[in-house]
This record gives sequence, structure tokens and C-alpha cells, in this order.
Amino acid sequence: MPGDLLAEQGEFKAGQHTYKDGDSVYALRLGLKKESRGYVDVVPLSGKRYDPQRGDLIIGTIVEAKPSIWFLDINGPSEAGMHVNEVPWRVDFGETTKYLDIGDTALLKVYHVDEQREAQISMKDRTCRKLEGGMTITVPPSKVPRIIGRRGSMIKTIKNNTDCRVFVGKNGVVWFDGEPDEVNRVLTAIRMIVDEAHTKGLTERVEDYLKQNE
Repeated sequence: MPGDLLAEQGEFKAGQHTYKDGDSVYALRLGLKKESRGYVDVVPLSGKRYDPQRGDLIIGTIVEAKPSIWFLDINGPSEAGMHVNEVPWRVDFGETTKYLDIGDTALLKVYHVDEQREAQISMKDRTCRKLEGGMTITVPPSKVPRIIGRRGSMIKTIKNNTDCRVFVGKNGVVWFDGEPDEVNRVLTAIRMIVDEAHTKGLTERVEDYLKQNE
């Protein structure tokens, strides 16, 4: 809750959606507490649009292809541009659609965010790739930490109990691919997580649902 004590005696620095008073850090917004690399953050439980952050792995869809640049919908305040120099292929001028065409989906990395919060993205990181087939759904970005779970526990539960490939972007876009019945199970599990993100014992309930509906 806003005003709740998150850390004291200088054990963590104030991160996103927090403030510092003396040696203590407090919450600015309603959300989930997150500790990482010496910082304590609050991940808000509200907000439907993605606020780009450098280093985030996200999922985007091509909405426009020009001779030397693509523009992608990343569920952010604006479309993001990706130059041909930021992909793992050698793309000749005017041949962008041979590699990524309108409607294609890709796993990407944010490498720069300017003062207007516009993101520049890349596929040069080895974790990035074109996502063939499958489907995507969009959830509030604030619910992504719950879908992933602490140390990846929730997403592991989904992957271990279904025959689907699943990628979760920090921008709230989730991609998954598999047989129709398996896809429906993943979709139901994700909706359950989004609706019940604030409750305890959620990982166990999701696992019970997936096992009961094998």
C-alpha cells in the first residue's frame, strides 16, 4: 500500500514507484514489492500500457516495413522503430519484408529509451528471435511479474504441465504455441493469474487446474 515501509537502515536503494525518507524506503503506489540488484521497487497492480525500460525483453508485432526500418506495436505509448542494423541478418535496402513482414511477431530487446519515452529495439541479443506461428494475448504489464513468478516459478508451472512453448514479454504481450487443447489450457491459466494476481497460493491453484484438466 502507499506509505508502507519496504526497507530500512539503508539495506536497499529506492527504485521505481518508491521514495526514501531518511534511511528507509516506502511505497508510492499499490503493488507488489520487488527486490533486485540492491534496489527495492513496487510493481503497480494497475496500468494497461507498457512503459519502456532499457534492457527489457518484449514481444512486438510488425505494423509497417520501410526500406531500412520496421515499426512495431509493443503495447507502449507509441510504435517502436527497429533499423536493419539491429537484426541478425544482412538486409539489403528495400528487402525488409523478406525477413520480417507486416503481422510477424518477434522477441526483442529494448536498447534505448529517449526523453519522450520512445523505445528503440533490437534483435541482436542471442535471446531474441522471430516467433513463428502461435498466438499472442495482451495483459496489463503490471501483471507480468505474477505470470513469471518468483524465480520463474509460475511460468515453469505452466510450461511443465502443458505441451506449449511460451514467451512472456515485459510489455504485457504473451506468445504461446501448441495444439488447440493445450493452448486453451494456457490461455485459461493466464487469465486466472491476471484475475487473481493479488491473492496468495496462486501458483498452487494454477498447477491444480492444469493437472486436473490434462
